[in-house]
Amino acid sequence: MTFSSLTKLVIVGVSIIAAAWYSIADDKNKYSGWSEFLGGPERTHYSSLTQITPQNVQNLQMAWEYHSGDTTGQIQCNPIIVDGIVYGTTASVQVFALDAATGKEIWKYQDSKDPQWFNSNRGVSYWEDGNDKRIFFSAGQWLFALNAKTGKLIKSFGEKGRMDLHNGLPKSALDKFICSNTPGTIHKDLIIMPVRLSEGADAAPGDIRAFNVRTGKLAWTFHTIPYPGELGYSTWAKNNYKNEDVGAANNWAGMAIDRQRGILYVPTGSAGFDFYGGNRPGQNLFANCLLALDANTGKRLWHFQFVHHDVWDRDLPSAPTLVTINRNGKSIGAVAQITKSGFVFVFDRVTGKSLFPIKEISVPVNGIEGEKPWPTQPVPSKPAPFARQNIGDTDINPYAENKEELLSTLKEIRHRNQFEQPSKQGTLIFPGYDGGGEWGGAGYDPETGLLYVNSNEMAWIMKLVDKPKSDKLAQLPPGERAYVQYCTACHGQDRKGNPKSGYPSLADIGKRRDRAYIQNIIKGGKAMMPGFGYLSTTDRDALVAYLHGEEKKEVSSAAAVADKFASVPYKMTGYNKFLDKNGYPAITPPWGQLSAINLNTGEYAWKITLGEFKELTAKGIPPTGCENYGGPVITAGGVLFIAATKDGMFRAFDKKTGKLLWETQLPAAGFATPSTYQANGKQYVVIACGGTKLGTPKGDSYVAFALP
Repeated sequence: MTFSSLTKLVIVGVSIIAAAWYSIADDKNKYSGWSEFLGGPERTHYSSLTQITPQNVQNLQMAWEYHSGDTTGQIQCNPIIVDGIVYGTTASVQVFALDAATGKEIWKYQDSKDPQWFNSNRGVSYWEDGNDKRIFFSAGQWLFALNAKTGKLIKSFGEKGRMDLHNGLPKSALDKFICSNTPGTIHKDLIIMPVRLSEGADAAPGDIRAFNVRTGKLAWTFHTIPYPGELGYSTWAKNNYKNEDVGAANNWAGMAIDRQRGILYVPTGSAGFDFYGGNRPGQNLFANCLLALDANTGKRLWHFQFVHHDVWDRDLPSAPTLVTINRNGKSIGAVAQITKSGFVFVFDRVTGKSLFPIKEISVPVNGIEGEKPWPTQPVPSKPAPFARQNIGDTDINPYAENKEELLSTLKEIRHRNQFEQPSKQGTLIFPGYDGGGEWGGAGYDPETGLLYVNSNEMAWIMKLVDKPKSDKLAQLPPGERAYVQYCTACHGQDRKGNPKSGYPSLADIGKRRDRAYIQNIIKGGKAMMPGFGYLSTTDRDALVAYLHGEEKKEVSSAAAVADKFASVPYKMTGYNKFLDKNGYPAITPPWGQLSAINLNTGEYAWKITLGEFKELTAKGIPPTGCENYGGPVITAGGVLFIAATKDGMFRAFDKKTGKLLWETQLPAAGFATPSTYQANGKQYVVIACGGTKLGTPKGDSYVAFALP
């Protein structure tokens, strides 16, 4: 990437000025605490604590368990610890404060206006100025500010303690779905918020926005879909910035910040609609990019795009990791970004120059009718991918009972290249929609220069079909029409869903859930499902009536239904995993891995299988690995901790060799990143145990472990 002399001077100037006057209290004991998401602003997952070692880790015992009493869904929270207090969230985003040594509850906050939220939450942010100590968290479309000591709303922030995350978006987006799963990043008196949006043509724009921590007022905005006159505008259709049928390109996975230099590192996702871009021709900057922004102003310093004109949902899945590279006897401040497709890219933090060569390779361009594929994609020379990127006919699961059927399916779809274009015949997405790398992110050890990343190898099959014609839709009753338009991709025409892929059945839901509950889900979303707040009350009522089996089956005589997003002529048939008849991955193991990569050389220090299906192991099958969500924690004591796996285990490995040192069964699977901290002279490791994901039993607790 090349930069003008002026740009270089601006970057250097910002760095010098920031270094001269900015400091953070945590730097006094860098890496010894866990007062921020993933351990600190660098998102390294690293702790300098040394009490727990490879020699004594087998003596770990449960020190305390906190039951939240909330079993409404997953707990993905990475808790923070400040002044001897653990701050975290429950499944329905109730925030709590616990005594870090005992797990005893100090306070819990539950929103009185909307007592139950359904979006998953990965933690909270902390800010202080003297005695003004605040906890920030997001639920639904709101960002809340709480008094860290009492758990009470700070009424001077936003609208009596909460701020609408639509703040600063254009009018076109004010009724569109928005929430935030990941804690905001603090910089001085600013909080910069990641947001999750719809992934369809109805998505709001993914503008990166900073807000004042005291008032909630908008401080700055960066347009990820550029406006006329802004850099990158020519990489889209001329009206895409208007947010009529294109949106997203948002940061949802979180950010990292170099506070000394004042540089914010922001990974972005794909543009919506995810799987067709005929209405957004071009490279589509700044979707699928790592952005380096001036944290004070939001001005772009440099960027790199990982996927040009994305039609595979190749969002950047996690916050980047700030690292230090040793090259020719010099230390280089760098930023590493993992991807869903299994790559690690490493850049100079200041200039954006890649520290390993990157090649633009030719990729398939046989797109569906109307598509305008980009002909090349970037691939780093090192490190080698940490996940397989395509499979062949010999890669069918050898333990499957229906191997011939699986092989036949594979031969019918596009699968030879990870950049095969979406199609009506079916296209393999591998690594899957969730990676490769996933939202747990990578950990980094500043002592050794090793980057640790856990990964999935789950293949999915994606198919596009023509959207229902407007005259056909007009013949359906309004509730059924709404279901066909908005729900069939995930829950199926027959409403039976796809539970093996994580999409529940809606058959007979009227017998299981009341109308108010269903209304709330339709409007606000739940977990992976976005909300449809832009639907009218009449449309939502009709959809609820249809789901309750109360809608009359009379044929409508209405005129043809107008298609608001006619420029997107296709819809996806659903998120479908490629599984065998027993629900195991259809491909050869390993299905989950944990890797250690030396970023100084780009070579692997070790790679191991992560997780198992115990029933397969009992049959004499070697551990296969399994799907895993949530990242590792690395300690100066020499131990790497990780839960994440579907099998519900919590494990400790030797960080230098990958040798398993200790494991224990959790009360429920821990699909979250642990935290480690010290209280009253003792080192603890705490993990959220919510289960639920991947069909695992539900849980409601946080469990802390320590030496006797």
